Amino acid sequence: MKKITAAKIKKLVADLCLEANFVLRSDVLTKLKAALIKETNKRAKDILKAIIDNARIARIDKLAICQDTGLPVVFVELGQGLKVVGDLKSAINQGVEAGYKKGHLRNSVVYDPLKREGVGHSPVIIHIDIVKGNRLKIALLPKGFGCENKTQLKMFNPTVEVSEIKSFVIDTVKSAGPDACPPYIIGVGIGGTADYACLLAKKALLRPLRHYRLPACRQAGTLRITHYTKLERQLLNEINKLNIGPMGLGGKSTALAVNIETYPTHISGLPVAVNISCHALRSAVKSL
Repeated sequence: MKKITAAKIKKLVADLCLEANFVLRSDVLTKLKAALIKETNKRAKDILKAIIDNARIARIDKLAICQDTGLPVVFVELGQGLKVVGDLKSAINQGVEAGYKKGHLRNSVVYDPLKREGVGHSPVIIHIDIVKGNRLKIALLPKGFGCENKTQLKMFNPTVEVSEIKSFVIDTVKSAGPDACPPYIIGVGIGGTADYACLLAKKALLRPLRHYRLPACRQAGTLRITHYTKLERQLLNEINKLNIGPMGLGGKSTALAVNIETYPTHISGLPVAVNISCHALRSAVKSL
């Protein structure tokens, strides 16, 4: 059986913290540049240029893209043929501590959520999936709370029309307005249970911002656009008609992408969750 030490995991997580906070994802940067080309509102264009410049400076000078370096959410895929020598969760938390201290990143974790006492870098949020094989894959998403606070969950009846789900997603973005630093990336989770729909919505933010929903469906050698892909496109089109625009000052670029993830659910329910990311959608992933 293949083995991996906690010390190696700690270093990997520390490196992910720095990469995620200093280097904006290439797919997000590509979408920002495309939005700049399409934008006609002068103020919106100026803001998009500033956002792109900020990402360039952060990468070159190794500075945080945003002062809110978030509450790190860590997604682990652990191969069932891999043995971790040591405590996996402790290694992850220690790696975050080491990475955030090395990068001089902000303390954002309060230990007592009601009394607001104690501030540090951890403990972080950890989700572990057991998968086939003997590899370890870790994705780290530093989630700022300007956008996390705009999360919404609604438990629909299974007879609901798709138009009502669309209205819920669009109304969630309207409610966020300028407060969560648009242009946004919208993660939508449909199905499962209430808690799992929220997890799906957050996982959706990890998915590459492409034209087609993944995994792509192919039939007879051609790409088949699923009804979820169509829904993503329809939602993005409607959201960008809201004229919230970059940083809420108007324009075509209220959102860069809408990503939908789904899971089977109960015959009596239909949970739908929306998790919004600001324009600084930061994440990094590595495998061992």
